[in-house]
Amino acid sequence: MSLDMLPDAPTGDSAAPPKRTGGTWAALRPLLLRLHFYAGLLIAPILFLAATTGLLYAGSWQAEKILYSDELTVARVGEGALPLGAQIGAARAAAPEGKVLAVWPAPEEEATTRVIMESPGLGEGETLTVFVDPYTADVRGQLTTAGDALPLRAWLSGFHANLQLGEFGRNYSELAASWLWVVALGGLALWIGRRRSRKAHLVVPDRKATGRRRTLSWHGTVGLWAVAGLVVLSATGLTWSRYAGENIGQLQDRLGGATPSVAAALNGAAAGGDEHAGHVMTPGMEMPPPPPTADIGIDRAVAAARAAGANASLRVTLPADGKGYVVKEADKQFPVHLDAVAVDPADGRIMDELRFSDYPLLAKLTRFGIDLHMGLTFGLANQIALAALAVAVMFLVVWGYRMWWMRRPTKERRLSVGRPQPRGAWRKLPVTLLLPLAAVTALVGWFVPMLGISLLVFLAGDVLLGFVAGRRGAGSPESQVR
Repeated sequence: MSLDMLPDAPTGDSAAPPKRTGGTWAALRPLLLRLHFYAGLLIAPILFLAATTGLLYAGSWQAEKILYSDELTVARVGEGALPLGAQIGAARAAAPEGKVLAVWPAPEEEATTRVIMESPGLGEGETLTVFVDPYTADVRGQLTTAGDALPLRAWLSGFHANLQLGEFGRNYSELAASWLWVVALGGLALWIGRRRSRKAHLVVPDRKATGRRRTLSWHGTVGLWAVAGLVVLSATGLTWSRYAGENIGQLQDRLGGATPSVAAALNGAAAGGDEHAGHVMTPGMEMPPPPPTADIGIDRAVAAARAAGANASLRVTLPADGKGYVVKEADKQFPVHLDAVAVDPADGRIMDELRFSDYPLLAKLTRFGIDLHMGLTFGLANQIALAALAVAVMFLVVWGYRMWWMRRPTKERRLSVGRPQPRGAWRKLPVTLLLPLAAVTALVGWFVPMLGISLLVFLAGDVLLGFVAGRRGAGSPESQVR
């Protein structure tokens, strides 16, 4: 939204309605104007940077299909796929130093199977993915991946999240997400509450306007159409931020909305417990070796999971750490398929089933929100919408700074800039509104720490500037004469 939306004088071709006075909005509007001005002025560069990196990420889905087409697709679709065991064997032969963690069977006829490996020399969160032709077991390539992201998208994801600066860089994206909804909703309120000669100019630009009023018209209408998407991006971005994300996760857990997981622990290996509890070791005793574990193999485990209803875009985690096979659906496009099944490697028995329909409502909303933010839920349409929102934010920032520049008092000094709403707007608020507003602001600032800390910095800076301005005014010749 705009850096400032101070009212302009009516143009000659249209007369504005009579000016409204009094009321809660008249008292609240100057405070919103000042907050919106400083938030836009100081946070806008961060929002522009987040939008730019987000635009690059939105295009990475299609870019990686082109850049890594050799790894992602087979040379020729065969009559039938080979057993997954044979495909894993080919991957192990191609990367003998790797330890197989998971297998993602080819989700489409022309797609390759991904064999996910733990390999020495990789960074935290990185794995080695070997791409195998399911029809011939030929290895199509190997790439270092992060989750389901290939190198290009993984790098752009990190660039969007932390500018490739690690934990310190995450502060930038959290600051952007923390303020985006404030700037967007504040601008929306200012735009809706603005006096206008035609109601249509609320939703479409005023093409007859000129100068700053024309820029404001485009800024306000584009912001109006984009505000819902911007609020969603802000909220979903905060869910995996460092500080606010932790608070959101704790609140979600307390409300019973934690994301469940399928129970895959084998008998005698309860998750989270001490497997040696109740046993007393005496001097000279040695731990007995673990009993041999039978394994029906990945093909029979997948067949058992398919019989239990898990069919769409499977991801299979191999048994490890006292757990059985975990077979999950990973089709996140609407309608989603995210069921999970745990299979006993000894006999193929289904140990547990988890249906996405059984997720708590908050867990479902979190899943949908994150996938929307990442451009997954509606595929290409989702990615285009994200790109459009990113471009909209970039234009909104540019228009905001342009209006700020156009409002500069050039007659006083050549390098001046537009002034914000005068100080003291909060004094005009009735106590019945000021106290609840202050309480809500404090609560939100505590729950979203980057918002609260930066707001305190803004206030401290504003008080300091006011103090300096007051001292200058007191020392001026006019004040000394008086």
